[in-house]
Formats: sequence, C-alpha cells, structure tokens
Amino acid sequence: MRDLGQPASYLVLDPGVEVYSSDDQLVGRVEHVLAVPEDDIFDGIVIDTSVLPGGHRFADSEEVDRIYDRGVILKVSAAEAESLPEPSQNPGVLEVDPADDSSDLSRKLRAAWDRISGNY
Repeated sequence: MRDLGQPASYLVLDPGVEVYSSDDQLVGRVEHVLAVPEDDIFDGIVIDTSVLPGGHRFADSEEVDRIYDRGVILKVSAAEAESLPEPSQNPGVLEVDPADDSSDLSRKLRAAWDRISGNY
C-alpha cells in the first residue's frame, strides 16, 4: 500500500487527489466532493477516471472507505469502480410527505438536498 499520509476529512479533500480501489489499483483522481459542510453531510466524490473528457464516475459516500491527505480508498474493487455511475445533474428525486413537512429534520434534509442538487 502507498503512503497516503494521515487520515483526513472530506472537508479538506482537494481535486486531483488520487483515488484507489480496495484492491490497491489507481482508478482516478478526485474531480470534486459532493457535500454540505455546514450540515456535515458527505454525499460522495466525483472521480475523473480518464485523461480525456468524459471519464467521470460517482462514488457514493457509502463506497468511500478511507480518506487521507494524499489519497482516497474506495470499498469497491477496480473492476467494480469501472461500473460506478456517471454523475448527473439531478441524481435523484427527494419526495417528502406534506404531512411530515413540519419537522426540523425535514427542513434540514430539504436544505441539504437543495445545496447538493444546485437548487438553492
């Protein structure tokens, strides 16, 4: 295993940091982090897997194993990383039951989703 430095947080993860699979294969570099730091929500990372345009893949936070100063390790193998989805402008739809809309948690989740999806 490479020397990736000290354990770190997604809050300090910079573009260009190398991303490795669980089987220690370089799969790309961090393109950007999807997060809402104010609410401590880490959604995942977009990985640039190619030197050519169009090689972006999305690794959900559940697929990120460890973050270090100089690298990220995924929970998936190199073969599985090739099958990660391409990021999209609108990755999903958040449905809220109007009856549950009054809770503080609902407001926070809606605000986080709006920031992540660019609808703020």
